[in-house]
Amino acid sequence: MTDRDPLALEEQVCFALAVASREVVSAYKAVLDPLGLTHPQYLVMLALWQHDDPSGTTGMSVKELSTLVHLDPGTLSPLLKRLEAAGLVSRARSAADERSLAVSVTADGRTLRRRALAVPPTMLSRLGMSEDDLVATNAILHRIIDAAHESVTP
Repeated sequence: MTDRDPLALEEQVCFALAVASREVVSAYKAVLDPLGLTHPQYLVMLALWQHDDPSGTTGMSVKELSTLVHLDPGTLSPLLKRLEAAGLVSRARSAADERSLAVSVTADGRTLRRRALAVPPTMLSRLGMSEDDLVATNAILHRIIDAAHESVTP
C-alpha cells in the first residue's frame, strides 16, 4: 500500500506540465532575444520554415498555420503582423482563394533561419538533455497532447 496523496500538488501532471512549460519558455527567452523573436514568434517561424517555398510563389494559409501551431487565428494575426513589420514574413491574399491570407517567409526570414539553427543544440545543453532524451520526452508529451485532445473532442 502506498502513502501517496492523490491530491498532493506534486502528484498532479497538470502542475508539472504547467511549471515545466513556464520554465522552458523562460529558458528560451535568453536564446531567442538575440534573434529578435518571442517564443510564440519562434514557433510560428519554425512552422513556416518547415513548409517554406523558397520561390515565394505560394505561402501557407493562416488557417493551416493556426492548426500547425495550435493557436487560434485571432491570436495568430497580431503575431504575424509583428513578424511582417520585422521583415521576416509577408502576408498576401491567396491567388487561389481571395478570402484566404497566405503567409510566406521573406529573404530576411530565411537568413534568420540560418541563425536559428543554433537554438536547438543550445537549448538541449541548457536543459541538460541528450537528443535521445529529447526524442523520448517529445514522444511522451505528444501522447499526452493526443490523449487530452481526444478527451475533450466529442
